[in-house]
Amino acid sequence: MNILLLGSGGREHALAWKIKQSARCSQLFIAPGNPGTAGFGKNIPMAVGDFEAIALFCKQHHIGMVVVGPEDPLVNGIYDYLKADPAFSGLIVVGPSAEAAKLEGSKAFAKAFMDRQGIPTADYREFTKENYDEGMAYLKAHPLPIVLKADGLAAGKGVVIAQTHEEALSNFAEMIVSARFGAASERVVVEQFLEGVEMSVFALTNGSQYVLLPEAKDYKRIGEGDTGPNTGGMGAVSPVPFAQGIFMDKVIERVVRPTIAGLEKEGLVYHGFVFFGLINVGGDPYVIEYNCRMGDPETEVVMPRLKSDIVQLFKAMDDGKLDETEVEIDPRAASTVVLVSGGYPGNFEKGKQIKGLDAPVSSDTIVFYAGITGAEGDLRTNGGRVAAITSYGKDINEAVEKSLDAIKSIGYEHMNFRKDIGFEFRN
Repeated sequence: MNILLLGSGGREHALAWKIKQSARCSQLFIAPGNPGTAGFGKNIPMAVGDFEAIALFCKQHHIGMVVVGPEDPLVNGIYDYLKADPAFSGLIVVGPSAEAAKLEGSKAFAKAFMDRQGIPTADYREFTKENYDEGMAYLKAHPLPIVLKADGLAAGKGVVIAQTHEEALSNFAEMIVSARFGAASERVVVEQFLEGVEMSVFALTNGSQYVLLPEAKDYKRIGEGDTGPNTGGMGAVSPVPFAQGIFMDKVIERVVRPTIAGLEKEGLVYHGFVFFGLINVGGDPYVIEYNCRMGDPETEVVMPRLKSDIVQLFKAMDDGKLDETEVEIDPRAASTVVLVSGGYPGNFEKGKQIKGLDAPVSSDTIVFYAGITGAEGDLRTNGGRVAAITSYGKDINEAVEKSLDAIKSIGYEHMNFRKDIGFEFRN
């Protein structure tokens, strides 16, 4: 079948790499794509938010499946828009409805859903301009540290962990009064701080059945040792050593199954990925957040470890046969180290020429393009996160070392990356 993949980052490059391996994929189109995705299909200069153009393209090119990479089109209703057209009655759309995508699009919606379904998560309160003074008083009395989250989408940067009451109060004011994240922070969720190790679990679901994909752990802070401001992600590893046995049994029983059952119970139409952002607190899993799509850069380690045909999984999802489907996983570890522009996640310059990125690399290393423009031979930076260097290894330590070794031949002005990805699990 002909497949349209929406998005342009490292996640979409990894998805394109995986989708193209399927015998079920006749033609792959990526909108808008990047120079890396062009190696697996045809890039189409079409915005992910232009639903009318996407629908027209699907009709003209006999698209049988649309795979949605980023969250914005999902939260804004791409699933509903396409499914409302009688011409697309047989179209497989990999992504939830707009109502179900509120699990990512609204922190308050997600928290209320978890409350209703008895899913373990941090205690919380939510505040707006209407109860702003009450929020200030609540923060002054709240134990430290304090977690503040912009309710809406903020490109992965709407979370603050305040170490002092002064920091909490100033960030609260910036979010609500000064609209630091625009409409996304008109409502702020204040959470109890949970101490533990974070990780991500991924499910593919049709709203009643599900299969689990390889788990991962990503690293959001810009600095080594998890210091400095949050980014969209500086790297990831898979598997996560503690995500097995009793702990994973708890994840499935307390988090995954109640979530999928909750989707069905509440009539939320969901045909796609559920990203469970978890924290391991003394051996017990708590949900930090839901995402309604695959994570980035986690996709860059999850897809390489997924041995199953991903298009076949999408078809089983649509056919209601996920409960008859087994997922095959590569036993090797995978790591990805993200190359970023100097100054990121703050101000940074684009257009820096990249050397060595298109050179041959080891068979154990895959280079996924993210914020890159140009063509082979003249690739240039075009974003904060530039590329993800993914490697296989017998364990996390070896996988990370292979990625770091591959980076030695790559360079551009002010290139930055973390050398300690997976540090908790390396010897």
